[in-house]
Amino acid sequence: MSAVYILVALVAYLIGSINFAIIFSKKFAGFDVREKGSKNAGTTNVLRTVGKGAAALTLICDILKGVVAVLIAMLAANIWKDTDTVVLKYLAGLFAIIGHTFPVYYGFKGGKGVATSLGVLLIVNPQIGIICLSFALIIMIATRWVSLGSILAATLFPILTIFMTDNFGGKVISILIGVLVIFNHRTNIKRLKDGTENKLSFKK
Repeated sequence: MSAVYILVALVAYLIGSINFAIIFSKKFAGFDVREKGSKNAGTTNVLRTVGKGAAALTLICDILKGVVAVLIAMLAANIWKDTDTVVLKYLAGLFAIIGHTFPVYYGFKGGKGVATSLGVLLIVNPQIGIICLSFALIIMIATRWVSLGSILAATLFPILTIFMTDNFGGKVISILIGVLVIFNHRTNIKRLKDGTENKLSFKK
């Protein structure tokens, strides 16, 4: 039944490749968000370059990408009973995030996968997802660095998964997800070290 895992991974990747930051920036502002601001195709850059409405839509849709990918994995697990449901869900989540990062429809240049990761976390393990979300929000509000909250939450996710779950495959994939999200923030990490990382203004 390895074909099921490949099929779910492929479908999740194609779903993840739909980049709403690019879609909404073109629709509402007439430009590709990757050409403005931080050049990242994600919610924060849409907020800074397009506005709150487009950013809210981007956030919701990017979260839903992760949710839908994992729900499809759960559906597949119900059809093919001899699959590992937990691994299938985590695998779908991983490839949805890979799709967001390297979207086939947009020259493999996408976003950092934070919102999509949130959607994945809230479905694969709601308890861990809520803990990570709460932790990220506290860091973001305290420091006004969205990137720092995202990086620390991505670090916390596999740690919690390792200690709070029993599925070995799920633990391994959670580490891969955390590493991918942190890798996507490598330029932010450099700016944080240099003291040049942009802070988010909650007044705008």
